[in-house]
This record gives sequence, C-alpha cells and structure tokens, in this order.
Amino acid sequence: IQKELGREDYSHEITQIRQKVKGLNLPPEVQEKVERELRRLEQMPPLSSEAVISRHYIDWIISLPWHKTSTDRISLSAAERILNKNHAGLKRVKERIIEFLAAKKFSSKLERSPIVCLVGPPGVGKTSLAHSVAESLGREFVRISLGGIRDEAEIRGHRRTYIGALPGKIIQAMRKASTINPVILLDEIDKLSRDIHGDPSAAMLEVLDPEQNSTFVDHFLDTEYDLSKVMFIATANTLDPISEPLRDRMEIIELSGNSLEEKVAIAN
Repeated sequence: IQKELGREDYSHEITQIRQKVKGLNLPPEVQEKVERELRRLEQMPPLSSEAVISRHYIDWIISLPWHKTSTDRISLSAAERILNKNHAGLKRVKERIIEFLAAKKFSSKLERSPIVCLVGPPGVGKTSLAHSVAESLGREFVRISLGGIRDEAEIRGHRRTYIGALPGKIIQAMRKASTINPVILLDEIDKLSRDIHGDPSAAMLEVLDPEQNSTFVDHFLDTEYDLSKVMFIATANTLDPISEPLRDRMEIIELSGNSLEEKVAIAN
C-alpha cells in the first residue's frame, strides 16, 4: 500500500529513525513516547502540520545527550595556572574557585556541583572566570544570557500545541553542549523580570535545586531530564533583585571593581 501511495521512502525514513532511537539507549518512559510518536507518524501524510510537529519533537529527543559525559580532569595546579593566565589579581575569588574544585576532586561521592554566583560590577571578568572553570575541568561551556527574560516559557519551554514551539533555553544549551555534564553560565541572573507570562526566576528554582533538577521537566519534551550533573555558574551585578529562595541555592562570591594594577595588566 505504501508503494502504491508513493510513500515508500517515507516509511524507510521512519525505519531509520527507529533504529537510531534503539541505539540511543533512552530511558524507558522517553523510549515509549518516541515509539508512540513514530506510530502516529506512520499513519499521517508526510507533509501535514501534525507530522511536522511530531518530526520536530523526535529530532529534539534524538539530538539531546542522554548518557554522554566528558571526563573531568581535575588537576588543581593546572586549574590555578589557567586562572592565573586568564585573570590578573582576583586572589580571593581564585582561592574560592580552587576550593570548590578541590572538594569535587577529593569527594568521590560528590556527583553534584556547587552553584556558584559571581557578583560584581560590569567588566571585572565574571564571564571569563566561568570560561576558565570550564577549561580547567575539561568540560563543554555554554553561555545563556538571561537579561530581560520575562516569560517562564524561555526557561521551561513551550507546550507542543503552539506552532513553532521550542524547548526552553536550558534544554537548548544541553543540546549545544552535547554532553550531560557541561558548565552552563547563567549570565545576568539578576536581570530576570516577571510579568503576565509568569515568573522565570521561579522556574529557575527547579533548574538550580540539586534535589529537584534530576527530574527537570521541560514543557516541550514533556518528560523528565537529568540536570544534576551540570555545573551552573551564575553572574549578577547586584544581589538585591535576586529573590531570596534563588539566592539561598547559590554560593555567592563577590568581586570588587578592578584596581589600577589589574587595569594595567588587562591593558597589557
């Protein structure tokens, strides 16, 4: 029948997707969802809008990292060398970062990472510090800019009923990193604002809470995704706009403005 309808290539394509999904070793719940979508796809005309939405969903599931990790190479002397090479001064801040890395290295049971929040005026090197941490750990680095985000769906994703629906920025970052333990920089977390579309800082609570984020549910994926192995680093100019529950989940490291010697070193 498929041959008579001229849909032979289409069914071959679905078979290929099915084989690809089997090789991914997905969690049982996700595997079941994808199987259901594939069965629906087989019964739909290839160019119908419903088929396009289903394909889009399956593509996202396939392209996300579910088990792939990068191996941490935690050498404290190498981390110190990278931090000193990339940043002049900031002695106390570097010491705190090395302490966190040391705790991670010497506690074999410590799966989750501390959520560090770098607070200081613009231009003191908060973003580049996060980059150096990722480099010293040998992990993938992804930056998410949170400045001016007012819609909760930017964090948790849109539901698939909307045309052009996409997952939230967190899941997009995971796809970009292509490993389940990257360093994700949440830039300008103090610039999140709330309006009629919800409160994105409340959605960030689930992302940053180590007790909850192993079962993070994005509205688009509509299934649990494990964020517990991600190392989150947030940056902010001031602490005042950050809500108390969100502040409570983060280790605050304050950076002062650059001294004259540091400015000279940066210029050089």
